[in-house]
Parts: sequence; structure tokens; C-alpha cells
Amino acid sequence: MNDYLLSILLGVIEGLTEFLPVSSTAHLRISEALLGVNLEDGYWKMFSIVIQLGAILCLPILFHQRIAGFFATFPQGKRGDRTVMTHPLSMTLIAFVCTAGPAFLLKKVIGRNLENLPLMGGALLVGGLIMWAVDVMCASKGGTTDVEEMSFGQSVWIGLCQILAALIPGTSRSMITIAAGQTSGLTRSAALEFSFLLSIPTMAAATGYDLLKFLKPGHGEPPPHIDSHGWALLAIGFVISFLVAWAVVAWFLQWVRKHGFVPFAIYRIVAGAAVIAWALSGAH
Repeated sequence: MNDYLLSILLGVIEGLTEFLPVSSTAHLRISEALLGVNLEDGYWKMFSIVIQLGAILCLPILFHQRIAGFFATFPQGKRGDRTVMTHPLSMTLIAFVCTAGPAFLLKKVIGRNLENLPLMGGALLVGGLIMWAVDVMCASKGGTTDVEEMSFGQSVWIGLCQILAALIPGTSRSMITIAAGQTSGLTRSAALEFSFLLSIPTMAAATGYDLLKFLKPGHGEPPPHIDSHGWALLAIGFVISFLVAWAVVAWFLQWVRKHGFVPFAIYRIVAGAAVIAWALSGAH
């Protein structure tokens, strides 16, 4: 496949899947395997990181008014009933720390799982079943409707659950934070909003760390050389991922309020079963 077309296609896939609860990591790895991309090639590993950064960038821009409002009302909150430890900004930071600490310590385990297609397929399938069950059980219960009302315990629970997404590719950071939010008492819309807020520091730190490792390798290794063609591919993938993710986030917020997460759960189950069958067949 032409490199430019490949860059566009992977950018679209990343933008479509980064914030939907279907696992962008699994979709990128599976797509790259189907398209014959060398998963061990350092350049394409870096390409995946760069387009992920493109998708993440859409969030602080889309939610700039909401985020600015949080900073303006810190620490009392808009109703004056928050503290330094219970303000939405603090809740986001607490959840991030609960994820980042253990994930950093387990980074070697995480790295070993990134190319395991049967594991990704299993995570997609099992995650779909969990998401379906949680959405059905929690949808009618009501609960915390605004992240301004979240508790310390809810943020810790969501942060700890998010570790699973780092350890097991295919789990989906979005899926696990939404399901954890719902089981902790958040409504669909509140769980989704907190998932978006938490993804900003979480994914920025994770992708930034990975990118730094590629640009400044240790053990005396030289930094990777990228020619003008390589930079062009990175730029195309970055921009496409940003634009597609922007559209997806705007649409997803409206969809969830009316329809819930069950259609995505069904997709995960079907896709997971297909990936497992394909991986075990040895066709890849």
C-alpha cells in the first residue's frame, strides 16, 4: 500500500477509536498486522505514538471552556462546596496518580503484551461483555450527574481500574474508565466526561514518555533518523487523527445521552471473537 494512503488510513483508525470504548491500541495493532506493517519497526511504533498525540490534542481544545471553568472555580467549585481534595481538577489528578504510579512500575509487563493479538482479542470480547452488563445494570439507577459532585473514593476507584487498560491491550482505557465510573455511581454522561478529562493527563504522559524513549534512546544508541518522507507521513497521520477524533468526540457525547454503550459492547464482542479466530488460525 502507498505510504501516504497508509498514513491517512491509520490516522482515521486512531481518530475513530481513541475515545470510543473499543480500544485504539488493539485496532491500530490489528490494522497494522492486516496491512503488512512491521510491528517491530521503530518508525511505525513512533508513528502510532504521534497520531495518538494528535487525537489527544482535540480534547483540551474541545473542552477548553469547561477546563477554564474548573481552574476559575478552584478549589471551592462552582457551588462553593468543594475542597482542594474534592475539586474536579483534584479528582482528575488523583485518578491519574492512581494509574500512573503502578503503570510505570509495570512498564516492562505492558511492553510485552503490546503485540499479543490473541490477548487483544480476548480483552475486546471480555470487555464487551463487562461493558454490556455494567451499562444495563447501572443505566436505570441514576447517580452522580456532574463531575463537580464526584467523591474522593470514586476518583481513586476509576484510577485503579484504569491500570487494567495499561496492562492488557484491547481492554480500552475509555471502556474501563466509563464502566468504573458507572459502577462507582456516576451516570453515563458524567462517567464519559470524567473519562475524557482523565485521558488528557493520562494519555499525554504515556505517549510523551514513549515518544521521548524513541527520540532519546538509552545505552548509547543513536536517535532515529527520519527523512522528509517520514516527517510528511507523521504530519499527515497527526492531522487526520486530530480531525477525526474531534468529530468523534462531539458525536459521542450526544450519542451516549440517548443510546448508551450497548452497541459498542456488541461490536467489541464480535470483533474480539473475530480477532481470536484470526490470530489462532496463524493467518497473520
